[in-house]
Amino acid sequence: MLSLHGKVVAITGASGGIGEATARLLAQRGATVVLSARRSERVEAIAQDIREEGGRAATCVVDVTKAEDLKRLVATATDQYGRIDVLVNNAGIAPISPLADCDTEGWSAMIDVNLRGVLNGIAAALPVFREQGSGHLVSIVSVAGLNGASATMAVYAATKNAVRTVHEGLRTESTDGVVRTTAISPGYIRTDLADSMTDPRLRELTRKSMDTVGIPPAAVARAVAFAIEQPGDVEIGEINVRPTAQA
Repeated sequence: MLSLHGKVVAITGASGGIGEATARLLAQRGATVVLSARRSERVEAIAQDIREEGGRAATCVVDVTKAEDLKRLVATATDQYGRIDVLVNNAGIAPISPLADCDTEGWSAMIDVNLRGVLNGIAAALPVFREQGSGHLVSIVSVAGLNGASATMAVYAATKNAVRTVHEGLRTESTDGVVRTTAISPGYIRTDLADSMTDPRLRELTRKSMDTVGIPPAAVARAVAFAIEQPGDVEIGEINVRPTAQA
């Protein structure tokens, strides 16, 4: 196992689920982590746990739909620790519904958080990565962005596929080796993502699926750590993490 000592990693959506698991694991492996989310009390409690266990952690309240918040997250890392080596774009929501429901508010919310949030992170981090001479962008995508849309998930899948496309574009642009990119696409993960679903029936069905075939958030956290730990000349462009039952 390679060491993450000296790495400064900022994580969005770090108040629970994959983001929290990633923050805790990376800190255990020696990274300095900057946790961000809208729930300030929750991220501060997680950061305090990390500090009490001997890790280094800071927090920043962030709404990823606001470009200035992502700039403030990057600035928090560079102001406190002198640099930012990795930005993990993890924040996401899934108020899924059949297209026939015409839930335009839910569609807009997914576009704003799942896609625009990643673009805001890229816009905030890229100039700093360029100035430093190195940087790594990691985004949590979804197998929905690989397999196409199932019933009720058309817009959610579209946002995730768009993030994959953006990542591929950034990878092909980054020919000088300064910026590294990794897209991680999980299957069902046991998180509270279903809470963002407005349809009670879909919310319950999704929770049951997560409980039945979902894998723990720590599995995705290990994939993030693996990608970050690799030497600079090793490119890990995409990692898929899903239960065997879904393979």
